[in-house]
Amino acid sequence: MPAPRTATARWEGSIGDGKGTMAFGSGAYEGRYSAPSRFEDEEGTNPEELIAAAHAGCFSMALSAALTRAGTPPTDIDTTATLHIEKVDEAWTITKIELATTAEVPGIDDAAFQETAAGAKANCPVSRALAGVGEVTLTATLKG
Repeated sequence: MPAPRTATARWEGSIGDGKGTMAFGSGAYEGRYSAPSRFEDEEGTNPEELIAAAHAGCFSMALSAALTRAGTPPTDIDTTATLHIEKVDEAWTITKIELATTAEVPGIDDAAFQETAAGAKANCPVSRALAGVGEVTLTATLKG
């Protein structure tokens, strides 16, 4: 069983003019964030961007595992997760995540690829953790 994963966040100041940093416990990433980097286009990251990265990474690994188990290991998988946040009843809410993946998978037909991709979307741990998101879509494109 893998060890529990950690991340840290530090915030300084008020929400309007404050700023913070987020870091992975492994040391692989540390970045700054602020209200403008979250709700506007200021440089820096935000919690939703990190969730999108986690979802894209988790889905790609789950798809690779499922394809490999089916005897058709992929050559490559490229996934983008687009996360939408909006106010719902005056509370900021993640309302939609769009997964878009393109993969090169020798020896598989599109129907089998679509079925495998749908299973990976439903069963990757991050998808399961995000089950409360109103809508999670998948567009899966098989190269070649």
